[in-house]
Amino acid sequence: MTSNIDKVYRINRIKVMVAITIGYGFYYVCRLGLSVVKKPLIDEGMFTATQLGNIGAGIFYGYAFGKFINGFLADHVNVKKFFIVGLVLSICCNVWMGFTSTLWVGILVWSLNGWFQSFGAACCVRTIANWFSQHERGRCYGIWSASHPIGEGITYIGTAAIVSFFGWRSGFWGAAIASGIICIIIYFLMKHDPVSMGLPSIAEWKNDHGDIRVKKETDIFSSQLKLFSMPSIWIVGMASALMYVGRYAVNSWGILFLQEAKGFSLTQAGLLFGANTFLSVLGGLAYGFASDKIFNARRPPVSFLFGLIEIVALIVIFVLPITNYWLLMAAFCLFGFSIGGLMVGIGGLLAIDIAPKKAVAAALGFVGIFSYIGAALQESISGYLIDKNSHMVDGVLVYDFTQPVMFWIAASSLSVILAASLWKVKTRD
Repeated sequence: MTSNIDKVYRINRIKVMVAITIGYGFYYVCRLGLSVVKKPLIDEGMFTATQLGNIGAGIFYGYAFGKFINGFLADHVNVKKFFIVGLVLSICCNVWMGFTSTLWVGILVWSLNGWFQSFGAACCVRTIANWFSQHERGRCYGIWSASHPIGEGITYIGTAAIVSFFGWRSGFWGAAIASGIICIIIYFLMKHDPVSMGLPSIAEWKNDHGDIRVKKETDIFSSQLKLFSMPSIWIVGMASALMYVGRYAVNSWGILFLQEAKGFSLTQAGLLFGANTFLSVLGGLAYGFASDKIFNARRPPVSFLFGLIEIVALIVIFVLPITNYWLLMAAFCLFGFSIGGLMVGIGGLLAIDIAPKKAVAAALGFVGIFSYIGAALQESISGYLIDKNSHMVDGVLVYDFTQPVMFWIAASSLSVILAASLWKVKTRD
């Protein structure tokens, strides 16, 4: 009987990891299409950089508040159903966006998309907590973090290629079609938790019950409320907000920067971003392994090291006058590696370690509202600064990225300082 339980457990743990990794990757495909089509929209005179910044900010504000509310909600619901519903509704927003050419409609639809996008991460984190023990969490979170670069890579290579051939609308519609197929796969692979399948809980199966204090937390809502009185959680949130400024500055404006400041085509820029995002997989895995095995589940030292690498990469990409394609490829790979690790650590894992076990989805939502308000403010501020410093030369609009680049690097540097302040933080379980 025990051997049969072990077999069922192992098979389903593989299935849920595949489901949340691939599934959340396609959440990203439904999120990032606007980043690829910015230049075609500007060139056709449909929107200015400031207007695109406002549309882009909409998804982040929707995501920020949605991640906070739905993070708390995800501790109470069936995560499989919640996860699939969120992706289906995001698909609908992408279909609608492909028909949109009006500013207020674009802001509304992309804001709604942000809200629906917020269903995903909370469900994935709770799934990891349901199926994997405390001492497996870093590595599993690192594996799941591959979903981010998978989605980004598909977007920056696949969507960019589709848009180059079929126009900007195809970027939204192609994402919707592909993600619809993925929803069917998720339905058959993803499971809510072991107990719902008649299996023992992960704590019983692994004999890993964590800190005795966790056992006293019988009420989920009470555990969630404790988050608001924990200074370390607030610091993680602020560090993550600033880290997301740098992350989404590159994601949202990097392709436009490479086209305008470096003279690359959309396809060439997409390949650079593809390399960047796939290196994020290695970064996430390296962060999880190093923090679990080398630093005994301590995340701040690893976050500090990865943060320094990120700042160096940003300087090489945006400050130094480098136009050599392969040097920039190396810099983008470094950025991808570092941001992949920071998304694992500052973006979620550290908060989950600190939070009560019954409030892990809420903890991710708490940090998430900081993260995506930071991303949203970046979008609006960057768009304004780019427009403000643009000027006409011989009838051609020339962009000056000096001020937005200073803003991006300053935010990333402050994030590293805040991460270092948590060097001695203690985990709860």
